[in-house]
Amino acid sequence: MKPAFAKLLAASLFVFTTVSLSAQDWAKAALEKSSRHREYVPIKHGDRTVQAFVVYPEVSNKAPVIVLIHEIFGLSDWAKLMADELAAKGYIVVAPDLLTGAGPNGGGTDAFAGQDQVTKAVSGLSADQVTADLDAAADYGKGLSAANQKLYVAGFCWGGGKTFSYATHRHDISGAFVFYGPPPPAADMKMITAPVYGFYAGNDARITSTVPTATEAMKAAGKKYEPVVYDGAGHGFMRAGQAPDANDANKKAYEQGLQRMLSVLSSGGSAAAPGLQKPAPVADMHSSPAMAMGEMPLAGKPQMAAAMECHDDSHSPATEMAALMK
Repeated sequence: MKPAFAKLLAASLFVFTTVSLSAQDWAKAALEKSSRHREYVPIKHGDRTVQAFVVYPEVSNKAPVIVLIHEIFGLSDWAKLMADELAAKGYIVVAPDLLTGAGPNGGGTDAFAGQDQVTKAVSGLSADQVTADLDAAADYGKGLSAANQKLYVAGFCWGGGKTFSYATHRHDISGAFVFYGPPPPAADMKMITAPVYGFYAGNDARITSTVPTATEAMKAAGKKYEPVVYDGAGHGFMRAGQAPDANDANKKAYEQGLQRMLSVLSSGGSAAAPGLQKPAPVADMHSSPAMAMGEMPLAGKPQMAAAMECHDDSHSPATEMAALMK
């Protein structure tokens, strides 16, 4: 590689990292305004200790616990803000940093130099370790004196897939909230005991195209699965919909998605929020997912922080760019 080109590539990657690191300043600023009690708790299980971000609601009664599984971006400022927002609605939220010990000098998400390194590290996590960490977080939450023993799990992007998978393993959860994550193998679905609520983006064929097959498999297994697709929204809309540069479709999907989740939580069962689109028939989605889900052109400006687009694998703009330039 020529020196001049190498310098250009290095500068490009520096810009990518800088944008990634600063892209959630708005989330950090919002979190710092919260009056709720939040703390970092070391949760030990076996020979491992996982750090968790725990937020308590300001309530007089014992509260349900939500284990929150972060995106492929690790325990980011937005993940912490999402935990705080759910706590504001009356829930104890335990959000484990599943990168605990994987970062430089044994650190977690915050120890990595850039978002690309975080994405690679999350992609390389052992499934067994993730499950054990989630079990420890769930046990910790249920063991709190302020908890009422009711347990839920919610996850986003990579965490959405882990949420669906975790529902096949953990049998004392009252509900699983899967935000734009892939389903587990159909053979594992028979082990699910809790209702699963899915939240998907109309402009996210990579993930949303899995909904018809998951619907059929869950039905065949006799399990409750209620997916909803949000017209015009893109992958990661719960985060993108809160960002200062949010387009109209992502903002609407975030608002409706949160309202639906809270409705389900408060009712202890399925509760559709006003304006939500019901899933299209499976046969129609198989033939043309985008049209059957009512995909509409995006309204408003495109997302500026493209570096923060969520993926469920190790690929990212910086990784792909570096590979092309070799």
